[in-house]
Amino acid sequence: MTRPAARPIARLALEDGTVLSGRGFGAATESVGELVFNTSMIGYQEILTDPSYRGQTVLLTQPHIGNYGVNSEDEESAKLWLSGLVIRELCERASNARSGAELSDYLAQHGVPGIDGLDTRMLTRAIRDRGEQRVLITRDTKSSDADLVERVRKAPKVADVDHVLKVTAAEPFRWDRGYESQFSPPPPHAASGHRPHIVAYDFGAKRNILRSLVACGLDVTVVPATTPAEAVLEKKPDGVFLSNGPGDPAICRYAIESASKLVKRVPVFGICLGHQILGHVFGGKTYKMKFGHHGGNQPVIDMTTGKVEITSQNHSYAVDPKSLPDAVEVTHKNLNDGTVEGLRHRELPVFSVQYHPEAAPGPHDALYLFRRFVELLATARC
Repeated sequence: MTRPAARPIARLALEDGTVLSGRGFGAATESVGELVFNTSMIGYQEILTDPSYRGQTVLLTQPHIGNYGVNSEDEESAKLWLSGLVIRELCERASNARSGAELSDYLAQHGVPGIDGLDTRMLTRAIRDRGEQRVLITRDTKSSDADLVERVRKAPKVADVDHVLKVTAAEPFRWDRGYESQFSPPPPHAASGHRPHIVAYDFGAKRNILRSLVACGLDVTVVPATTPAEAVLEKKPDGVFLSNGPGDPAICRYAIESASKLVKRVPVFGICLGHQILGHVFGGKTYKMKFGHHGGNQPVIDMTTGKVEITSQNHSYAVDPKSLPDAVEVTHKNLNDGTVEGLRHRELPVFSVQYHPEAAPGPHDALYLFRRFVELLATARC
Protein backbone atom coordinates (compact mmCIF):
# COMPACT_ATOMS: atom_id res chain seq x y z
CA MET A 1 0.00 0.00 0.00
CA THR A 2 1.41 3.39 -1.01
CA ARG A 3 1.57 6.11 1.59
CA PRO A 4 -0.33 9.37 0.92
CA ALA A 5 1.86 12.14 -0.49
CA ALA A 6 3.11 14.72 2.00
CA ARG A 7 0.70 17.63 2.20
CA PRO A 8 1.73 21.28 1.85
CA ILE A 9 2.20 23.67 4.75
CA ALA A 10 -0.81 25.88 5.43
CA ARG A 11 -1.21 28.79 7.83
CA LEU A 12 -4.12 30.11 9.85
CA ALA A 13 -4.32 33.71 11.06
CA LEU A 14 -6.92 35.19 13.41
CA GLU A 15 -7.72 38.87 13.60
CA ASP A 16 -6.62 38.86 17.27
CA GLY A 17 -3.05 38.28 16.04
CA THR A 18 -2.83 34.51 16.49
CA VAL A 19 -0.97 32.74 13.65
CA LEU A 20 -0.62 28.93 13.46
CA SER A 21 0.91 26.49 10.98
CA GLY A 22 -0.61 23.19 9.91
CA ARG A 23 -1.15 21.02 6.83
CA GLY A 24 -3.23 22.08 3.86
CA PHE A 25 -5.89 19.99 2.15
CA GLY A 26 -8.77 20.70 -0.19
CA ALA A 27 -8.40 23.65 -2.54
CA ALA A 28 -5.06 25.48 -2.78
CA THR A 29 -6.78 28.84 -2.37
CA GLU A 30 -6.75 31.56 0.28
CA SER A 31 -9.94 32.41 2.12
CA VAL A 32 -11.23 34.62 4.92
CA GLY A 33 -14.32 33.80 6.96
CA GLU A 34 -15.79 34.17 10.41
CA LEU A 35 -14.49 31.28 12.55
CA VAL A 36 -17.22 29.26 14.29
CA PHE A 37 -16.95 25.89 16.01
CA ASN A 38 -19.38 23.02 15.52
CA THR A 39 -19.61 20.27 18.15
CA SER A 40 -21.36 17.62 16.00
CA MET A 41 -19.59 14.26 16.10
CA ILE A 42 -20.82 13.24 12.64
CA GLY A 43 -22.47 14.91 9.67
CA TYR A 44 -19.57 16.95 8.32
CA GLN A 45 -20.89 16.73 4.75
CA GLU A 46 -24.27 18.13 5.77
CA ILE A 47 -22.43 20.96 7.53
CA LEU A 48 -20.25 21.68 4.49
CA THR A 49 -23.29 21.95 2.20
CA ASP A 50 -25.50 23.98 4.56
CA PRO A 51 -26.01 27.45 2.96
CA SER A 52 -26.29 29.00 6.44
CA TYR A 53 -22.49 28.74 6.72
CA ARG A 54 -21.80 31.13 3.84
CA GLY A 55 -19.18 33.65 4.98
CA GLN A 56 -18.02 31.43 7.83
CA THR A 57 -15.04 29.12 8.35
CA VAL A 58 -16.03 26.03 10.31
CA LEU A 59 -13.90 24.44 13.02
CA LEU A 60 -15.04 20.89 13.86
CA THR A 61 -14.38 19.84 17.44
CA GLN A 62 -14.57 16.13 16.59
CA PRO A 63 -10.82 15.38 16.20
CA HIS A 64 -10.86 12.87 13.31
CA ILE A 65 -12.71 13.99 10.17
CA GLY A 66 -13.14 12.32 6.79
CA ASN A 67 -13.47 8.74 8.07
CA TYR A 68 -16.57 7.89 6.05
CA GLY A 69 -15.87 10.02 2.97
CA VAL A 70 -18.60 11.88 1.09
CA ASN A 71 -21.53 11.01 -1.16
CA SER A 72 -24.21 12.84 -3.15
CA GLU A 73 -27.05 11.51 -1.00
CA ASP A 74 -26.02 13.43 2.12
CA GLU A 75 -25.72 16.86 0.52
CA GLU A 76 -27.98 19.61 1.87
CA SER A 77 -27.48 21.74 -1.25
CA ALA A 78 -25.71 21.54 -4.59
CA LYS A 79 -22.43 23.12 -3.45
CA LEU A 80 -20.23 23.95 -0.49
CA TRP A 81 -20.91 27.36 1.02
CA LEU A 82 -18.43 27.73 3.87
CA SER A 83 -15.21 29.74 3.44
CA GLY A 84 -12.90 27.09 4.89
CA LEU A 85 -12.59 24.04 7.13
CA VAL A 86 -10.39 23.69 10.23
CA ILE A 87 -9.90 20.25 11.82
CA ARG A 88 -7.50 18.40 14.11
CA GLU A 89 -6.72 15.45 11.84
CA LEU A 90 -7.78 14.55 8.31
CA CYS A 91 -8.54 10.94 7.44
CA GLU A 92 -7.10 10.64 3.95
CA ARG A 93 -8.68 7.26 3.12
CA ALA A 94 -12.39 6.80 3.82
CA SER A 95 -13.79 3.44 4.89
CA ASN A 96 -17.49 3.29 4.04
CA ALA A 97 -19.49 1.44 1.41
CA ARG A 98 -21.52 4.60 0.76
CA SER A 99 -18.49 6.80 0.11
CA GLY A 100 -18.03 8.17 -3.39
CA ALA A 101 -15.02 10.42 -2.81
CA GLU A 102 -12.45 11.53 -0.26
CA LEU A 103 -13.11 14.65 1.80
CA SER A 104 -10.01 16.52 0.58
CA ASP A 105 -10.90 15.93 -3.08
CA TYR A 106 -14.48 17.04 -2.37
CA LEU A 107 -13.30 20.36 -0.91
CA ALA A 108 -10.87 20.87 -3.81
CA GLN A 109 -13.65 20.25 -6.33
CA HIS A 110 -15.71 23.03 -4.74
CA GLY A 111 -12.83 25.46 -4.23
CA VAL A 112 -12.80 25.34 -0.42
CA PRO A 113 -9.47 25.25 1.47
CA GLY A 114 -8.89 23.18 4.60
CA ILE A 115 -6.21 23.01 7.27
CA ASP A 116 -5.46 20.32 9.85
CA GLY A 117 -2.70 19.57 12.34
CA LEU A 118 -3.87 22.37 14.65
CA ASP A 119 -4.88 22.43 18.29
CA THR A 120 -8.61 22.75 17.68
CA ARG A 121 -9.36 22.56 21.40
CA MET A 122 -7.28 25.69 21.97
CA LEU A 123 -9.00 27.47 19.07
CA THR A 124 -12.43 26.49 20.38
CA ARG A 125 -11.57 27.90 23.81
CA ALA A 126 -10.34 31.09 22.12
CA ILE A 127 -13.70 31.53 20.38
CA ARG A 128 -15.58 30.87 23.62
CA ASP A 129 -13.43 33.38 25.51
CA ARG A 130 -13.08 36.12 22.89
CA GLY A 131 -16.01 35.49 20.55
CA GLU A 132 -16.28 34.68 16.88
CA GLN A 133 -13.68 36.48 14.76
CA ARG A 134 -12.40 36.53 11.22
CA VAL A 135 -9.80 33.97 10.18
CA LEU A 136 -7.57 33.48 7.16
CA ILE A 137 -6.47 30.13 5.71
CA THR A 138 -3.57 30.31 3.26
CA ARG A 139 -0.65 28.34 1.83
CA ASP A 140 1.42 31.52 1.70
CA THR A 141 4.61 30.65 3.58
CA LYS A 142 6.52 33.81 2.65
CA SER A 143 4.44 36.61 4.16
CA SER A 144 5.09 37.60 7.76
CA ASP A 145 2.63 36.86 10.54
CA ALA A 146 1.86 40.58 10.73
CA ASP A 147 1.00 40.69 7.02
CA LEU A 148 -1.41 37.76 7.35
CA VAL A 149 -3.17 39.34 10.32
CA GLU A 150 -3.47 42.62 8.42
CA ARG A 151 -5.13 40.79 5.50
CA VAL A 152 -7.68 39.30 7.90
CA ARG A 153 -8.48 42.64 9.50
CA LYS A 154 -9.09 44.29 6.12
CA ALA A 155 -11.57 41.62 5.00
CA PRO A 156 -15.35 42.27 5.16
CA LYS A 157 -17.24 41.10 8.23
CA VAL A 158 -20.17 38.69 7.90
CA ALA A 159 -22.59 41.45 8.89
CA ASP A 160 -21.31 43.68 6.06
CA VAL A 161 -22.68 41.37 3.34
CA ASP A 162 -26.20 40.17 2.54
CA HIS A 163 -25.31 36.50 2.19
CA VAL A 164 -28.94 35.46 1.61
CA LEU A 165 -28.85 37.02 -1.86
CA LYS A 166 -25.83 34.81 -2.65
CA VAL A 167 -27.49 31.51 -1.70
CA THR A 168 -31.15 31.89 -2.66
CA ALA A 169 -32.73 30.24 -5.70
CA ALA A 170 -32.76 32.25 -8.93
CA GLU A 171 -36.27 31.17 -9.91
CA PRO A 172 -39.31 29.55 -8.24
CA PHE A 173 -39.51 25.76 -8.39
CA ARG A 174 -41.59 22.88 -7.06
CA TRP A 175 -40.09 20.45 -4.55
CA ASP A 176 -41.80 17.06 -4.44
CA ARG A 177 -39.26 14.69 -2.87
CA GLY A 178 -39.66 13.40 0.66
CA TYR A 179 -37.10 11.38 2.59
CA GLU A 180 -35.01 9.44 0.10
CA SER A 181 -32.51 7.57 2.25
CA GLN A 182 -32.84 4.36 4.21
CA PHE A 183 -31.00 6.22 6.97
CA SER A 184 -33.62 9.00 7.22
CA PRO A 185 -36.33 9.06 9.93
CA PRO A 186 -39.87 7.95 9.09
CA PRO A 187 -42.19 10.67 7.79
CA PRO A 188 -43.27 12.92 10.66
CA HIS A 189 -46.84 12.92 9.40
CA ALA A 190 -48.75 11.49 6.46
CA ALA A 191 -51.67 13.75 5.58
CA SER A 192 -54.61 11.99 3.96
CA GLY A 193 -56.90 13.52 1.35
CA HIS A 194 -56.22 17.22 0.76
CA ARG A 195 -52.54 18.14 0.39
CA PRO A 196 -52.13 21.74 1.54
CA HIS A 197 -50.04 23.90 -0.75
CA ILE A 198 -47.37 26.05 0.87
CA VAL A 199 -44.85 28.54 -0.44
CA ALA A 200 -41.37 28.19 1.05
CA TYR A 201 -39.07 31.21 1.01
CA ASP A 202 -35.53 30.13 0.15
CA PHE A 203 -33.14 32.15 2.32
CA GLY A 204 -30.70 29.23 2.08
CA ALA A 205 -33.07 26.32 2.66
CA LYS A 206 -31.58 22.92 3.48
CA ARG A 207 -32.89 20.01 1.46
CA ASN A 208 -33.92 18.09 4.55
CA ILE A 209 -36.31 20.90 5.54
CA LEU A 210 -37.99 20.61 2.14
CA ARG A 211 -38.03 16.81 2.44
CA SER A 212 -39.67 17.09 5.86
CA LEU A 213 -42.36 19.44 4.56
CA VAL A 214 -43.20 17.04 1.72
CA ALA A 215 -43.14 14.05 4.10
CA CYS A 216 -45.79 15.86 6.15
CA GLY A 217 -48.14 15.73 3.17
CA LEU A 218 -47.56 19.24 1.83
CA ASP A 219 -47.19 20.45 -1.74
CA VAL A 220 -44.19 22.79 -1.73
CA THR A 221 -43.36 25.67 -4.05
CA VAL A 222 -39.98 27.28 -3.32
CA VAL A 223 -39.49 30.97 -4.17
CA PRO A 224 -36.44 33.30 -4.13
CA ALA A 225 -35.78 35.36 -1.01
CA THR A 226 -36.79 38.66 -2.62
CA THR A 227 -40.20 37.48 -3.84
CA PRO A 228 -42.82 40.13 -2.91
CA ALA A 229 -45.72 39.06 -0.69
CA GLU A 230 -48.17 39.92 -3.47
CA ALA A 231 -46.53 37.41 -5.82
CA VAL A 232 -46.77 34.72 -3.13
CA LEU A 233 -50.45 35.44 -2.43
CA GLU A 234 -51.20 35.13 -6.15
CA LYS A 235 -50.30 31.44 -5.79
CA LYS A 236 -53.12 31.11 -3.22
CA PRO A 237 -51.04 29.15 -0.69
CA ASP A 238 -52.53 27.53 2.39
CA GLY A 239 -49.46 28.68 4.30
CA VAL A 240 -45.95 30.08 4.05
CA PHE A 241 -42.65 28.74 5.32
CA LEU A 242 -39.58 30.92 6.06
CA SER A 243 -36.32 28.98 5.81
CA ASN A 244 -32.92 29.04 7.44
CA GLY A 245 -30.15 31.15 5.93
CA PRO A 246 -26.84 32.92 6.54
CA GLY A 247 -25.85 36.30 7.93
CA ASP A 248 -27.47 39.14 9.85
CA PRO A 249 -31.30 39.03 9.74
CA ALA A 250 -31.57 42.81 10.16
CA ILE A 251 -30.08 43.27 6.68
CA CYS A 252 -32.91 41.32 5.04
CA ARG A 253 -35.40 44.19 4.87
CA TYR A 254 -37.06 42.71 1.77
CA ALA A 255 -37.84 39.51 3.70
CA ILE A 256 -39.11 41.38 6.76
CA GLU A 257 -41.36 43.52 4.55
CA SER A 258 -42.87 40.52 2.74
CA ALA A 259 -43.34 38.50 5.93
CA SER A 260 -45.05 41.49 7.61
CA LYS A 261 -47.79 41.29 4.98
CA LEU A 262 -48.03 37.51 4.85
CA VAL A 263 -48.53 36.93 8.59
CA LYS A 264 -51.82 38.83 8.32
CA ARG A 265 -53.10 36.60 5.51
CA VAL A 266 -51.89 33.00 5.96
CA PRO A 267 -50.33 30.70 8.58
CA VAL A 268 -46.54 31.08 8.74
CA PHE A 269 -43.82 28.79 10.11
CA GLY A 270 -40.19 29.92 10.39
CA ILE A 271 -36.94 28.09 11.13
CA CYS A 272 -33.62 29.72 12.13
CA LEU A 273 -33.25 32.87 9.97
CA GLY A 274 -37.00 32.63 9.32
CA HIS A 275 -37.52 32.73 13.08
CA GLN A 276 -35.32 35.81 13.40
CA ILE A 277 -37.16 37.54 10.56
CA LEU A 278 -40.48 36.95 12.34
CA GLY A 279 -38.96 38.48 15.46
CA HIS A 280 -38.31 41.65 13.43
CA VAL A 281 -41.77 41.48 11.85
CA PHE A 282 -43.40 41.79 15.26
CA GLY A 283 -41.20 44.68 16.37
CA GLY A 284 -38.45 42.72 18.09
CA LYS A 285 -34.70 42.99 17.66
CA THR A 286 -31.90 40.51 17.10
CA TYR A 287 -28.35 40.60 18.41
CA LYS A 288 -25.03 38.96 17.56
CA MET A 289 -24.14 36.20 20.01
CA LYS A 290 -20.62 35.82 21.36
CA PHE A 291 -20.01 32.43 19.75
CA GLY A 292 -23.44 31.23 18.67
CA HIS A 293 -24.86 27.72 18.74
CA HIS A 294 -23.46 25.26 16.21
CA GLY A 295 -23.89 21.54 16.82
CA GLY A 296 -26.28 18.67 17.36
CA ASN A 297 -26.49 18.56 21.16
CA GLN A 298 -28.28 21.74 22.28
CA PRO A 299 -30.96 21.15 24.99
CA VAL A 300 -34.19 23.10 24.48
CA ILE A 301 -37.32 23.16 26.61
CA ASP A 302 -40.75 23.51 25.03
CA MET A 303 -42.44 25.94 27.42
CA THR A 304 -45.88 24.86 26.23
CA THR A 305 -45.42 21.19 27.15
CA GLY A 306 -42.51 21.17 29.61
CA LYS A 307 -40.70 18.60 27.45
CA VAL A 308 -36.97 18.84 26.71
CA GLU A 309 -35.53 18.00 23.33
CA ILE A 310 -31.93 17.72 22.14
CA THR A 311 -31.64 19.81 19.02
CA SER A 312 -29.49 20.58 16.00
CA GLN A 313 -28.51 24.25 15.79
CA ASN A 314 -26.55 26.61 13.57
CA HIS A 315 -26.93 30.31 14.29
CA SER A 316 -24.86 33.30 15.42
CA TYR A 317 -27.80 35.68 16.03
CA ALA A 318 -30.68 35.48 18.48
CA VAL A 319 -33.95 37.30 19.19
CA ASP A 320 -33.91 39.65 22.18
CA PRO A 321 -36.89 38.61 24.35
CA LYS A 322 -37.06 42.04 26.00
CA SER A 323 -37.77 43.63 22.64
CA LEU A 324 -40.85 41.51 21.89
CA PRO A 325 -44.39 42.86 22.32
CA ASP A 326 -46.93 41.18 24.61
CA ALA A 327 -48.66 39.69 21.56
CA VAL A 328 -45.67 37.39 20.98
CA GLU A 329 -45.02 34.46 23.33
CA VAL A 330 -41.65 32.77 23.86
CA THR A 331 -42.39 29.06 23.47
CA HIS A 332 -38.90 27.51 23.61
CA LYS A 333 -35.73 28.34 25.52
CA ASN A 334 -32.17 27.06 25.39
CA LEU A 335 -31.36 25.30 28.66
CA ASN A 336 -27.66 26.19 28.45
CA ASP A 337 -27.94 29.96 28.24
CA GLY A 338 -31.65 30.81 28.32
CA THR A 339 -31.72 32.31 24.82
CA VAL A 340 -34.96 32.35 22.83
CA GLU A 341 -35.46 29.20 20.77
CA GLY A 342 -39.10 29.53 19.74
CA LEU A 343 -41.92 32.06 19.32
CA ARG A 344 -45.61 32.15 18.51
CA HIS A 345 -48.10 34.94 18.06
CA ARG A 346 -50.99 34.90 20.52
CA GLU A 347 -53.58 35.89 17.92
CA LEU A 348 -52.18 35.12 14.46
CA PRO A 349 -51.41 31.56 13.19
CA VAL A 350 -47.67 32.15 13.24
CA PHE A 351 -44.86 30.29 15.04
CA SER A 352 -41.14 29.72 14.68
CA VAL A 353 -38.10 28.00 16.17
CA GLN A 354 -34.46 29.05 16.20
CA TYR A 355 -33.13 25.49 15.93
CA HIS A 356 -33.35 22.86 13.17
CA PRO A 357 -36.10 20.26 13.65
CA GLU A 358 -35.09 18.61 10.35
CA ALA A 359 -31.63 17.89 11.83
CA ALA A 360 -29.22 16.64 9.12
CA PRO A 361 -27.06 16.26 11.07
CA GLY A 362 -28.47 15.82 14.54
CA PRO A 363 -31.24 14.18 16.57
CA HIS A 364 -34.86 13.90 15.44
CA ASP A 365 -36.50 15.00 18.70
CA ALA A 366 -38.15 18.05 17.13
CA LEU A 367 -39.80 16.54 14.04
CA TYR A 368 -43.16 17.13 15.75
CA LEU A 369 -42.91 20.78 14.70
CA PHE A 370 -43.65 19.84 11.10
CA ARG A 371 -46.79 18.05 12.28
CA ARG A 372 -47.67 21.17 14.25
CA PHE A 373 -47.46 23.23 11.05
CA VAL A 374 -49.77 20.83 9.19
CA GLU A 375 -52.26 20.97 12.05
CA LEU A 376 -52.11 24.77 12.01
CA LEU A 377 -52.92 24.78 8.29
CA ALA A 378 -55.86 22.46 8.88
CA THR A 379 -57.21 24.66 11.66
CA ALA A 380 -56.91 27.76 9.49
CA ARG A 381 -58.98 26.11 6.73
CA CYS A 382 -61.86 25.40 9.10
